[in-house]
Amino acid sequence: MVAEQGCIQEPSCKGIYRLLEYCAAEEAVSPLSSDARLECLEAQNSLQHYRPLQVCKCQRGSRREDHCLKVYWTVRFAAYDEYEVSPYEELKLNLVRNIEVSRMASIMAASSVVVDGQNQCLKAAQDCGLYEKCGSLRSEYVVACTKRATATDNSCNRQKCHKALRRFLERVPEEYSFALLFCPCSDTLCGERRRKTIVPSCSFEENARGEERVGKPNCLSLQSYCSRDELCRSRFADFQHNCLPSSLSASGCMRESRAMCLKAYTGLIGTIMTPNYVSNISMEVSQWCTCEGSGNELQGCQRIQHLFSNNICLRNAISSMGISAPPPVEHTPVPVSQPSPRVFQERVHVSVNTLPEFNS
Repeated sequence: MVAEQGCIQEPSCKGIYRLLEYCAAEEAVSPLSSDARLECLEAQNSLQHYRPLQVCKCQRGSRREDHCLKVYWTVRFAAYDEYEVSPYEELKLNLVRNIEVSRMASIMAASSVVVDGQNQCLKAAQDCGLYEKCGSLRSEYVVACTKRATATDNSCNRQKCHKALRRFLERVPEEYSFALLFCPCSDTLCGERRRKTIVPSCSFEENARGEERVGKPNCLSLQSYCSRDELCRSRFADFQHNCLPSSLSASGCMRESRAMCLKAYTGLIGTIMTPNYVSNISMEVSQWCTCEGSGNELQGCQRIQHLFSNNICLRNAISSMGISAPPPVEHTPVPVSQPSPRVFQERVHVSVNTLPEFNS
């Protein structure tokens, strides 16, 4: 937002920027006429000389993230296909390595202490319940995702469900959230709990209408909807940027960071592009969409699907969660605080082990 304020203080920059704000707002409602679009594109080109707005990035999960992303995409008014450049600030190399070595190691070391036959996803849920913030925010999103929208409607309020999921994933340390989302499984019961972690009947699948379930939407339509929402568009771009596959890399990732790929992947959960496991018996993930009826855009549609189903970087990143690792580095203790009375009260209605999605 510093770049935005600098532009507004310059009369020549301010007028062009305000015009682009109008263009972006109108385009979000309905497609612009050819003349209006041409004027907007000319304004976008005129703003190229103001470099601070061209290079500024946003912070993940910051208090004003939504506004920052709005500024970022306003300047890129017509760049609806610009998905391989992340709008978020690059984390410093030493911070990335800290995530790789410290957080990933602590998660995997905890999961490597396996008792024969133990359901690792159930263990992850129990560990989450023992940490006040994790237990409380998990209960919050489960309630939001299982509560019926109205007394006569069996469907949920998907918008509230997504918002609560984002809140959980942004505020709970990866030691807990990653353990819930990527817990290693060797049986179907564990796999079902893992697949149902995000309450897919509300957050992932299309809502039910009456007694019939809506069919899967086309993946291109899903992306088109996402492109008109700054947050979804940004998370999808961040995912492609950090999970770009490479057959020449040892990790399978162009950017050599499985942890950052997982972080970008979880950033999609709670948007219209929410991914999830496709079954209880594998680690394969996908989106709730199909390429049927894509016509001559079939290849573009399949590309979206392959970002999840045929992505060596993402596959290796998820699989690495089940590999044993060295003990956590020193000075990175995992919180062990006990749940507050409020959490216990919530569990009268929402138990860690008896969630509606986890009856199996």
